[in-house]
Amino acid sequence: MRPLGETCDTFDIGGDLTVHRLGFGAMRITGSGVLGPPDDSAEARRVLARVAELGVDLVDTADSYGPGTSERLLGESTTPDEAVVATKGGLLRTPDGDWLRHGDPDYLRNAALCSRDRLGVDTIDLYQYHAPDPDVPIEESMHALAELKDRGVVRHVGVSNVSVDQLERARDVVDVATVQNEYSVADRTHDDVLAACEDADIGFLPYFPLGGGDLKSRGDTLATVADAHDATIRQVALAWLLERSPVVLPIPGTSSVDHLEANVAAAELTLTDEEMARLST
Repeated sequence: MRPLGETCDTFDIGGDLTVHRLGFGAMRITGSGVLGPPDDSAEARRVLARVAELGVDLVDTADSYGPGTSERLLGESTTPDEAVVATKGGLLRTPDGDWLRHGDPDYLRNAALCSRDRLGVDTIDLYQYHAPDPDVPIEESMHALAELKDRGVVRHVGVSNVSVDQLERARDVVDVATVQNEYSVADRTHDDVLAACEDADIGFLPYFPLGGGDLKSRGDTLATVADAHDATIRQVALAWLLERSPVVLPIPGTSSVDHLEANVAAAELTLTDEEMARLST
């Protein structure tokens, strides 16, 4: 397999962090339900080592993955030295696995310090507000992240799970380098947010880029295109995202080296205009 650098173009996060556009999401290197340690810690470490070998230089995580497990595994690896590591704060986990939004500014300041410690870095490359808290104005949460940036705790600030209005309100407080929303060939709910990112040259990190594993709504078309390229439907779905916009940075996640290699190989696919149109309708 060719290294990613030979098959995938780049994007400058915040104007100065150049990464290949196909990244890696580190949520799945945790235990079942994204809680606790992975069932096979050795395999998780092999995945992270292979990420670097394949030239993937954008890795996304969050303090709520585990919670703390994903960040600790990354910190124990060489990943923070070899890649841009983006993490997130603003979601709490319950023992039952529920996700609770928590945008209190003091909490976010402390959460970022904890993430920095787990990752073993002096400065977090990209710190993203995980999800707006309905009980806290987004401006208050973003002021906390702006302060972290001013203090050098984080280099760039991003947001996640936002509307266009929330994105613009966040940008009124601090420069926003990235947006991370759910998006895939099977779910284009946030087309308007992607358009706003294109207008402002903001990186758009689609989470669940493979439709959360469910691509049935586009299944027949994906299968036809995949057959034409001797590829899998998952690879075509990733190739579609890479072709969709130059600001899109897919972050497919996996706990398997084989799946990781298959995902990276998607960068070698070139879809025709006709195939893009069929997949986009």
